[in-house]
Amino acid sequence: MSLGFTEIILIVLFILIVFGAKRIPELARAMGRASYEFKKAKNALSTEGQELMNAAEKAAAKEEKQEKEQA
Repeated sequence: MSLGFTEIILIVLFILIVFGAKRIPELARAMGRASYEFKKAKNALSTEGQELMNAAEKAAAKEEKQEKEQA
């Protein structure tokens, strides 16, 4: 689903009419901050998930090593 030139122009005009020219920079900054915070949280969750996977793999390897030593 892609937007054509006409659809983009209509969206911009709608935003101008609804919010006015003075509020658009404020909205753009707020959207930029929200996007940054979302990406930051996504990266933090991804890092935490990777750390948990690494810890689980290390624990499994340690357990496997202990089982081999006992056998």
